[in-house]
Amino acid sequence: MTLIKSISGIRGTIGGEAGDNLTPSDVVRFTAGYAQWVLRRVSSRRPVVAVGRDARISGEMVYSLVEGTLVGCGVDVIDLGLCTTPGVEMAVVAKGADGGIIITASHNPRQWNALKLLNGEGEFLNDAEGREVLRLADAPDFSYPGVDSLGSVVERCSFGDEHIDRVLALPLVDADAVRKRGFRVTVDAVNSVGGIVIPRLLERMGVEVDRLNCEPTGDFAHNPEPIASNLTQVMEAVRRNGSDMGIVVDPDVDRLAFVCEDGELFGEEYTLVAVADYVLSATPGNTVSNLSSTRALKDVTERHGGSYAASAVGEVNVVAKMKETGAVIGGEGNGGVIYPALHYGRDALVGVALLLTSLARSGRCMTELRAGYPQYYMAKDKIALRPGMDVAKLLSGMKDAYERERITDTDGVKIDFPEGWVHMRGSNTEPIIRVYSESGTPEEARQLAARFVAELEELAARA
Repeated sequence: MTLIKSISGIRGTIGGEAGDNLTPSDVVRFTAGYAQWVLRRVSSRRPVVAVGRDARISGEMVYSLVEGTLVGCGVDVIDLGLCTTPGVEMAVVAKGADGGIIITASHNPRQWNALKLLNGEGEFLNDAEGREVLRLADAPDFSYPGVDSLGSVVERCSFGDEHIDRVLALPLVDADAVRKRGFRVTVDAVNSVGGIVIPRLLERMGVEVDRLNCEPTGDFAHNPEPIASNLTQVMEAVRRNGSDMGIVVDPDVDRLAFVCEDGELFGEEYTLVAVADYVLSATPGNTVSNLSSTRALKDVTERHGGSYAASAVGEVNVVAKMKETGAVIGGEGNGGVIYPALHYGRDALVGVALLLTSLARSGRCMTELRAGYPQYYMAKDKIALRPGMDVAKLLSGMKDAYERERITDTDGVKIDFPEGWVHMRGSNTEPIIRVYSESGTPEEARQLAARFVAELEELAARA
C-alpha cells in the first residue's frame, strides 16, 4: 500500500510488495543503512544502539528483524522492549548509546509500522542525516562483518520507571500538591505502551485511575489518532466515572490530549498552550510551536513577556528552533509537549505531570482552565494523493493565487488572514496533503479549510 521516507522516519503498511510497503526486506534494508551511518560516526569502538517498540501487532516481528540486522552489522543492542518514544529518546542518553531506533507508527492505524531513527543525543536525525541513511540503504557500498565481529544484545531492560522518576524529580512537578487534590482520572491508552506507564505515573502522584484500553495488546480499540472523532468512548467514560479529567495518548505516548470533567474535549491544540502557561508562570522565556499550531501559544507567551517563534512541522524542526531561540517550552499543536528541562522530545508523561501540578496549585478544574485562554478553533482536513498529483506544483499555485496576503513558505504554504489562517503541506507520515485552518468560530474554521481543499482540487483537476 504505502512506504514513506521522511524526517519522521521510515513508515509504511505491513505486507505487500517490497519497496512499496514496509516488508521484512525493507526493514532489513533501512536498518542496515542506519547501522552503517552509526558505524561511520563511531569508528574507534563497537557502537551501541537502543531499540524499543510500541505494542502494535507487527511490533515484535519488526523488532526481531531490527535487532538481528543491527547485530549482523556489528552493532551492539540495548533491548528496551515495550517502550514509549520519549522513553527511548531518554534511554539513549542515559545509557550512553550512540543512537536509537523506535519501532512505532505513532498515531497511524494498526496496519502501519515505522522505524524512527535517533542520533546519540536521543533526538531525531536531521534532514541531511536522514538522507545519508536513505542513500546507504538504497545504494549500499559496505560489506557485512564476519562471525568474530558480530554485535550482541548487551542489555535487556525497561526504562519506564526511570522515565517516571525523572519526571517526578522536576522542580515544577509537585506530586504532593496533586496527591492532596485527590484527582480521579480516566486514561485511554489505545491498548499500547501508554497503558503501562501513564497509570503508573498517576498512581505515584496519588491519583485514582480508571483504566480504559490500557492492556498493551496492540489491538487498538479505536483509530489511535487522538482527535475528536476517535474519542467518544473516553468522553462518555469521563462523564460516567465522574472523573476530574480524561487523559488520552497515542500508541507511542508522544501525543497527549485531555478531556474536561464535563466530558468535552479540552482541545488537542490547547495541551501545549496549558502546559506552557504553567511553565512560563514559573520560568518566563520563549516558546516554539510549528506552523500548523494554534495562535493561542503566541498570545499566552506574549502575556508572560516572552517571544514566540514558529518552525516547520516535524519534531526535529521544532527542537532546532527551540535551541536557536532558547525556548523554555515548545512542541506541536497535535498534543506534543517538549520540555527541555527533561529532554528535547515530545513527551506525554511530562505533559501530564505539569498539567496536573498546574491544576492542583491553582485549584481550578479543566473547564475553568480552558475558559481562560484565547478562543480559537481549528479545522483539519486533507486530500488523498492520487497518481500524477504534483504537491509542490499545487502549493506553488496556491502561493501565486494569494500573493497579496501574508505568506510563509518554509514548510508548504501558510496564508495568514486577519480573521485566521490556513496551512497546506504534504504530510511527512501519510500520502496526503494536509489542510489546516484556524479562526474565531468552529464554522469559520471549517469553511476556511473546505474552501482551500476545493481550490486545491480544482488546481489538481486542471493540471
